[in-house]
Amino acid sequence: MSDLRTDDRARAGRREWIGLAVLFLPCLLISMDISVLFFALPFISAELEPTGTQQLWIMDIYGFVLAGMLITMGALGDRIGRRRLLMLGATAFSVASVIAAYSTSAEMLIITRALLGLAGATLMPSTLALIRNMFHDPQERKTAIAIWTGAITGGTIVGPIVGGFLLEHFWWGSAFLINVPAMALLLALAPVLLPEFRAPRTGGFDVLGAALSLTAVLPVIYGIKRMAVDGVEPLPAASVMAGLLIGVAFVHRQRTRANPLIDIGLFRHRAFSGSILINVIGMFCLTGYALFTTQYLQLVLGMRPFTAALWSLAASPAIMVAVGVAAVLGRSVRPAFVICGGLLVSTAGFILLSQVRVDSPLAVVLIAAGVLVSGIIVASTLTADMILTAAPPERAGSASALSETGSELGGALGMAILGSIGAAVYHHRMADVMSPGTSPEALHAARETLGGANAVAAQLPGNASDALLDAGRHAFTQGMSVASMAGAVLMAATAVVALVLLRRVQAVQTDQTEQTAQAADRELVHGPAEN
Repeated sequence: MSDLRTDDRARAGRREWIGLAVLFLPCLLISMDISVLFFALPFISAELEPTGTQQLWIMDIYGFVLAGMLITMGALGDRIGRRRLLMLGATAFSVASVIAAYSTSAEMLIITRALLGLAGATLMPSTLALIRNMFHDPQERKTAIAIWTGAITGGTIVGPIVGGFLLEHFWWGSAFLINVPAMALLLALAPVLLPEFRAPRTGGFDVLGAALSLTAVLPVIYGIKRMAVDGVEPLPAASVMAGLLIGVAFVHRQRTRANPLIDIGLFRHRAFSGSILINVIGMFCLTGYALFTTQYLQLVLGMRPFTAALWSLAASPAIMVAVGVAAVLGRSVRPAFVICGGLLVSTAGFILLSQVRVDSPLAVVLIAAGVLVSGIIVASTLTADMILTAAPPERAGSASALSETGSELGGALGMAILGSIGAAVYHHRMADVMSPGTSPEALHAARETLGGANAVAAQLPGNASDALLDAGRHAFTQGMSVASMAGAVLMAATAVVALVLLRRVQAVQTDQTEQTAQAADRELVHGPAEN
């Protein structure tokens, strides 16, 4: 009879699945908020008149704070309650969105964007950790995490489209106000549909450790992103080195404290450390691919930003198929084989992208994007599940925060390294390009980026303009080709690593392991069972 009750508890009911739909909201909005300003920035610049440096901070501060606070907020959610932290974060996100929408200066907008990043850091770990507590059945949990992964990816795709639509009908602040109704719905439904979980802990919260995590992650992300834009200069390089040194101090503190923010011992488990590594590399490649394809659609094919954003939806069917495939295969096939297969599919996508030329049909780019993204989605869906199940239930929040921090780091590295490869090839191909009648300053701008070449070409007469554009577009696609082949090599190598590190991980947890996890979850809510 007790086994029957355990099985009933293992299966998710209507409440859990509706609750998952509620968790879908913050995932979608947080990933949207990273990209929604792409179209709004020209309008913001016209009204608030930020300096060049302020404009960069308006775009970047959200991601910097989000990445720097994830570990702290994940551990805090484990301690004070994941639903409570989710609701606090939703409230803060709504308030900051309203203030951002009505900002009257660049400084005010930078501060509110930082507050949005802080609030976003409370939401991301809480959503994934709550999935760990709501879905005990391994198969159902894999399906739930697949949906969660689709929400994150979908938000990144939908963000520019929503931003473009709003800016055609409203003022730039509307790009922030769309957050408010969704967060209000979350606040209304969360107490009814989402359970509360908190870890029974002793000892105080590690405030110094939280400060070290922020001052380690933020300088590294900042330095990498600056090097992606400006090249290897002293200040960004020093920022990365300082962050790494602080990171060493953070790890030492976590290893020696009785109640650390994160359990460093988790990295001794191949399923956990291997999944984190795969997530980092997956986001590395995904960001690098997006960097090139968005520019290709706009600068090589000449699409307006909104049109390019709409064409990016062509990858959506591939994403939905990948989510379904990951959920189905994860039930019976060992994760190592599914993840390896997904990464090899992404390798094929990169190889196809490397064959794109200036005159290639649009379909080739769209197919390459769909293949590349779908493979990464398959892999990241299963790695998210393994990261959660490798950690004890009471540390699900901090484990998911580590996963998200790794993704942020991978994205910054992808933009920096793959972007630098493409830029180096572009510079090499454009080094000898001449344009009669063009000033040395304008010619330098054309040799730096394809965007610069387009701007200079717009000021030249017909034949000279066409010649410069043709040279720039061929140089850019050559750079995209080389960077894509680098991505293909990295993905193929990661597929082999995944096969080696995860080969012993079973497709489904054993009943004993899962029942132990269920018992631990029940203790977090109801306290230890009486003997």
